[in-house]
Amino acid sequence: MKSMWGRAVLLLSVLLLVACTADAPQLQKIEGFAQGTTYHISYWSPTSVDGVALEADIKTSLDNIDKTLSNYRPDSVIETFNASTSTVSQEVGSDIIALVRIAQNVYILSQGCFDLTIKPLFEMWGFLGDTLTVPSADAIKQGLELVGMNKLEVIDDTHMLKTQPNIRVDVSAIAQGYTVGKVSEIMEQHGVGNYMVEIGGELKTNGHRPDGQGWRIAVEKPLAGERSIHKIVSMPKDAPMSVMTSGTYRHYFDSNGQRYSHILDARTGRPVSHNLVAVTVFHENPAVADAWSTTLLCLGQTDGLMLANAEKINAIFIRQQDSELLETQSDALRVANNLEVQ
Repeated sequence: MKSMWGRAVLLLSVLLLVACTADAPQLQKIEGFAQGTTYHISYWSPTSVDGVALEADIKTSLDNIDKTLSNYRPDSVIETFNASTSTVSQEVGSDIIALVRIAQNVYILSQGCFDLTIKPLFEMWGFLGDTLTVPSADAIKQGLELVGMNKLEVIDDTHMLKTQPNIRVDVSAIAQGYTVGKVSEIMEQHGVGNYMVEIGGELKTNGHRPDGQGWRIAVEKPLAGERSIHKIVSMPKDAPMSVMTSGTYRHYFDSNGQRYSHILDARTGRPVSHNLVAVTVFHENPAVADAWSTTLLCLGQTDGLMLANAEKINAIFIRQQDSELLETQSDALRVANNLEVQ
């Protein structure tokens, strides 16, 4: 499930680990391919863990999530909902409702900048393919009539309805974070309290490394064509923490001297044009972090930082001014005592 906002994979999947002693528990790894990307899981436990059963349960969960949330397979639950033009309540399951509830809250707080129904506009601009198509103002206006989280109504924990028949929901901007959370739940169900789960650059940690130190991750410098470390983050040892980054610098079109980012503002139907190139969000809930990283990037430096401060969100904002990267941290992150950003 690829993000319709063109999510940038800014988190390096390689952990910066201190070598373990011979007597320390060994770090175990599970790796694979899912949701159009790769996943890497590192874990250890002071007690015995059935690694075969754990890996099997993870793969089953990933398959089930794909059957529920994927907008790239017509038989998924979300695409079945999208294909229907009914305005009566439909059963979609608890996973989709959980995501929609998170998205509705962020939609309201961002005044519509974050919107899971933006897919018609994304298609109109050609961002699902390789060819940019700059739509007319009239076409954008018509496309905006098919967009709006306020045109979805949650009925209960498993049902929702459309108030407009042609509304379509694309959860890919938040589903990867949600998947990280579901895989983390499986780790804990198997008695694993020390782990790092990463899917396509979206990441959550819990506990610590075998040497007793907190997990450390590298955040990539947000420059096109460059893969280098921008920040090192030491994660808390006594609490779960997720790290999600959204960026404009990997997915874009250049046309007639103008750059068009894949980050669309659902309020205008147009790509964002500000100089904010990346936002990293830290939150215990990976789905929430996923939604906020995209939202704050969409809003831009001024409005995004204002909202992050109001909602007490731990976030790093990176702007590009000519060849210089300028960083700003939210108020919550600057005073956080469980995160060390170097």
